[in-house]
Amino acid sequence: METPGSQSSLHRANLERVVRAVRMAGSLTQAEIARSTGLSAATVSNIVRELKDAGTVEVTPTSSGGRRARAVSLSADAGIVVGVDFGHSHLRVAVGNLAHTVLAEDAEPIDVDASAGQGFDRAERLVRRLVAESGISPGKVIGIGLGVPGPIDIETGVLGSTAILPGWAGTNPRDELATRIGVPVYVDNDANLGALGEQVWGAGHGAGDLAYIKVASGVGAGLVINGQIYRGPGGTAGEIGHITLDESGPVCRCGNRGCLETFTAARYVLPLLHSSHGTDLTMARVVRLAGEGDPGCRRVVADIGRHIGSGVASLCNLLNPSRVVLGGDLAEAGDLVLDPVRDSVARYAIPSAARQVKVAPGELDSRAEVLGALALVLNEMGDTTLVDAAASAAA
Repeated sequence: METPGSQSSLHRANLERVVRAVRMAGSLTQAEIARSTGLSAATVSNIVRELKDAGTVEVTPTSSGGRRARAVSLSADAGIVVGVDFGHSHLRVAVGNLAHTVLAEDAEPIDVDASAGQGFDRAERLVRRLVAESGISPGKVIGIGLGVPGPIDIETGVLGSTAILPGWAGTNPRDELATRIGVPVYVDNDANLGALGEQVWGAGHGAGDLAYIKVASGVGAGLVINGQIYRGPGGTAGEIGHITLDESGPVCRCGNRGCLETFTAARYVLPLLHSSHGTDLTMARVVRLAGEGDPGCRRVVADIGRHIGSGVASLCNLLNPSRVVLGGDLAEAGDLVLDPVRDSVARYAIPSAARQVKVAPGELDSRAEVLGALALVLNEMGDTTLVDAAASAAA
């Protein structure tokens, strides 16, 4: 029996620290494991050898700083995770292993007016098909990350009011998918998952503090603080779209006037161009036309950037992130939208916060949320199963 402070409990704690470090990073050299865990090189070497003998990790030759090294990653046999992302008009699913390798991925269009039940029917079929195509036994699936475009109650898992999937409000996506697939499901909103995706695989890689801004039908921010998503006690942190810019501005869906969302979200912005460009515009098309030199679209994109920058400046003053990543269709506009964002940050943020923040476009495009769903499982799952397997093999 393990007792607090005993050698066996200390050894287990060290095993968990090493497994978690490798799980979060995907792959680390032994020297990197020692730096991130604070364990000695000798202790790390012994633990890696134990985990390798148990089949929990794989060790491959690599180089670091011009020197030979050994890269440690979780074994491909340790399990696989699935990411599911529901958007305004799409369903995207990805299957990956614990070494951060994507094994299969696909997307399907989805009707915004479809019921939650119809949506989950589609998701279940797509998950089962991709798991089969990846050549992995369904029994190897150890968790699913699920992204939805709306606020999630952290305690109950119930989806709050959403203008994007109106028929889903009040449903429990976590329990619904867990019942269908039979594995634990971790659920979060799309902005938080975009932040996780960019942190692990994209423009936020290596940043411990960042804000991911997504502008689509609404405006949201995913906040990473000290390497972890910050949700707040009710799960509504990051609602940057409801920062007030003009108390005499348009009425927002939240009931207030002049929210950031009313100056930047597609349903408010696109009508500004209807008389000159027609009513079939999308934000992606506006961005494309702006890149081709269309003056009206360039003006609208620049105005959106300035308004976003005002909201980002408030985030900088409050949280002082080192990186801000702009995702969604707007990121494709590049400096046409990023330069106005930077100008507003320089104008409205306190100088020290403005100097320290880097504003960058997202690198993952439409994949940010589904890759973030994979990262969510890797973040939330415990290490007990993997450590128990290693302990059993050692015994």
